[in-house]
Amino acid sequence: MKRLSSRLVYENPWLSLREDRVERADGSSGIYSVVDAEDFALVIPFENDGFHLVEQYRYPVGARSWEFPSGSFPAGVTGTTTELAAAELGEETGFTAGRLTRIGYLNPSNAMSGVGCHVFLARELTPGEARREVTEQDMRQEWFPRGEVERMLREGVITDGPSIAAYLLLRLVS
Repeated sequence: MKRLSSRLVYENPWLSLREDRVERADGSSGIYSVVDAEDFALVIPFENDGFHLVEQYRYPVGARSWEFPSGSFPAGVTGTTTELAAAELGEETGFTAGRLTRIGYLNPSNAMSGVGCHVFLARELTPGEARREVTEQDMRQEWFPRGEVERMLREGVITDGPSIAAYLLLRLVS
């Protein structure tokens, strides 16, 4: 597919939406809408054969969602993906990881965005005070044994795509 032109449709501090005019392999033309945003890090906090999850309200689906901690740097802040993972872990859970290991990368919504997710496993956790953003005020955290997390995945309690894919990556590398 070849991009013929592109126009910015919408932009805010977190993302932008562009509409591209494209030419397909068969020569036909069309449009493709793309959401652009910064890559993010997702952290799997592992302790005592279980996982720390966070739960928060997700406006687009109108429901609360259990997930692994994740996020991106605020506007104007930069760093490595490892620094980002450590920052998100501390912000959402208060934990500091003695060992933070990158286990993979995924594109959680590649049909509409090039955003990538850097997946990390956090071990040797030291508790601390969570430093949540204003938009995370309703967030709560809870530890679940591995079997309970797998039950939540099987029964559709955990529906967050990046969290599900990250757990699969973890199972493949461990």
